[in-house]
Amino acid sequence: MSLIRNAFSRLHYPVDIMAQCVRWYLAYALSLRNLEEMMAERGIVVDHSTLHRWVIRLVPLLDKVFRQHKRTAGRRWRMDETYIKVKGQWKYLYRAVDTAGQTIDFLLTAKRDSAAALRFFRKAIRHHGEPEVVTIDKSGANTAALATLNADKPDEEAITVRQSKYLNNLIEQDHRNIGDASN
Repeated sequence: MSLIRNAFSRLHYPVDIMAQCVRWYLAYALSLRNLEEMMAERGIVVDHSTLHRWVIRLVPLLDKVFRQHKRTAGRRWRMDETYIKVKGQWKYLYRAVDTAGQTIDFLLTAKRDSAAALRFFRKAIRHHGEPEVVTIDKSGANTAALATLNADKPDEEAITVRQSKYLNNLIEQDHRNIGDASN
């Protein structure tokens, strides 16, 4: 929390109020103007543009802190992508979970191609280390991305790739909740 306190040390509002506003904005489908109104009902006068500045300033710091405290991921990943609507535009959400169903990482992109899949895998590996096994569907983009990652490795160090639509049921079932939340 000291990292967050340092980021807001010269601002006029208490850190707890700023953190609560950012939490509500991220956790619930509230607009900044709705949040402004909610704070006014609690006797705190804050403009929606100020709330937006807090969100922009605090979210990268929260991401950094949360990644430091995240549990270690399993070595067997299930990866899939789904198509969701974000602010009126369709986007691809790449996600990976371990065998316990814990989210390893995610990436929101405009395209579903091997470059996006490779970017997702590199990000996930950078934060969680390289998996032993990755289960994917029959997507050519995911297959190409994993082939690129395995290209320079000897066979014993290469990531094992399993392709089966039935082995990915854990993540496929988890997508249902994401589709409901993004609307």
